[in-house]
Amino acid sequence: MNKVDIPTYKKTMLENLEKALGVVTVAAHNTGIHRDTHYNWMQTDEEYKAKVASLKEVTIDFAEAQLHKLIKEGNVAATIFFLKTQGKQRGYIERQEVTGADGAPIIEIIGNI
Repeated sequence: MNKVDIPTYKKTMLENLEKALGVVTVAAHNTGIHRDTHYNWMQTDEEYKAKVASLKEVTIDFAEAQLHKLIKEGNVAATIFFLKTQGKQRGYIERQEVTGADGAPIIEIIGNI
C-alpha cells in the first residue's frame, strides 16, 4: 500500500467495518490490510476515529433491533434481558440494595457504647 492508496483503503475499511458489524479482524482482512493499520489510523486520524465511533452506534442499533425482534417473537430470555437492563426503574432487578430508614446509609457501630 502506498500513500496514494491510503484514503481509498480507509474508505473501504469503514465500509467493511459496517458490513462486519465492527469486527476489526474481518473488516481488515476483507480490506486487504493488517488490523494494526486500522489501530494506527485510529491513533493518528481523528476523522477516521470519529467515523469508526459512529459505526459502533450503528452496530448497537442493529443489535437493539435484533433484540426487539426476538422480544416480539416471544423469546422469554430476550424479554427478561431487556427488562433487567432497561426496566430497573420499574423494579426489574435481581439484586437488592439494603439501606437504613428512608434510604439513609446503614451506620455500623464498632466497639462498646
